Amino acid sequence: MKLYIVAVGHKMPAWITTGFNEYAKRMPREARIELLEIKPEPRTTGKTTAQIMEAEAQRILGALPENCLRIALDERGASWTTRLVADRMQDWMRGGQDVAFIIGGADGLHEPVKKSAQQLLALSAMTLPHGIVRVLLAEQLYRAHSLLHNHPYHRE
Repeated sequence: MKLYIVAVGHKMPAWITTGFNEYAKRMPREARIELLEIKPEPRTTGKTTAQIMEAEAQRILGALPENCLRIALDERGASWTTRLVADRMQDWMRGGQDVAFIIGGADGLHEPVKKSAQQLLALSAMTLPHGIVRVLLAEQLYRAHSLLHNHPYHRE
């Protein structure tokens, strides 16, 4: 199983890249995290927000691996506990299914991307910078895997 984080945005600050890489490298071979960065649409071309979101949606959909479970991050999505992430991860590992977590751009995700997802997930009720979402998501995936393997990183 591979866990993809498909995120609009590139050229993140070094501390974001360092934080993300720290958790990604901790993941075992059977649950690798791979970041797929999607170039954001320029905001200086005179395009409308809808046109920008549509262009980014096309890039996202083109980058998604085939036959993977799609989970779109959206503030109106379901709230999962770390235990639920671990339970879902266990199911994904048993099924051998790759999973793609989709993080939108500055304007969020275009509706067709959300509709293509099997699930919508909210990491927080707060609005978070997209770079921090990468780090937070990678950390939660690592924590969930640790929980499944009784690693002392996670405490309940």
